[in-house]
Amino acid sequence: MAGGADNQNGDEIITAINVTPLVDIVLVLLIVLMVTSSYLVKQAINVELPKAATGEVTESTLSISIDADHNLYLDEERVNENTLKKEIRAARANEREVKAIISADGRVRHAKVVAVIDMLRQENVNKFAINTSPKDLEAEKKRERAE
Repeated sequence: MAGGADNQNGDEIITAINVTPLVDIVLVLLIVLMVTSSYLVKQAINVELPKAATGEVTESTLSISIDADHNLYLDEERVNENTLKKEIRAARANEREVKAIISADGRVRHAKVVAVIDMLRQENVNKFAINTSPKDLEAEKKRERAE
């Protein structure tokens, strides 16, 4: 009897539950969630990130962006340096371990990024990451072979 228990007449209660279909559905949902989560966290600020071959996904409390015109943004809201310092202090007061991600346009001067890092460290935020765009390694290898 396909899909049923080992009983001969159909009047007995089915006591065995087949969980394989449930596990399959959960795994498919997990894969869909993992794939789409990277698309949900899309930057609203137009920043041309520098490319890097190594990188990883990190969680953050503060998202600081610097656009090509050297404007500062905190969580997609334009701020000045004084406001950024106040917001960093407020985040530090609310959470024990504050993590920040710095997304700087590739055309921004190095000094501006260092100033933001220095501002974070002055406020005792020592866990931060610099956001990058993934480098196309295959295209790099083909270009190197051609040269």
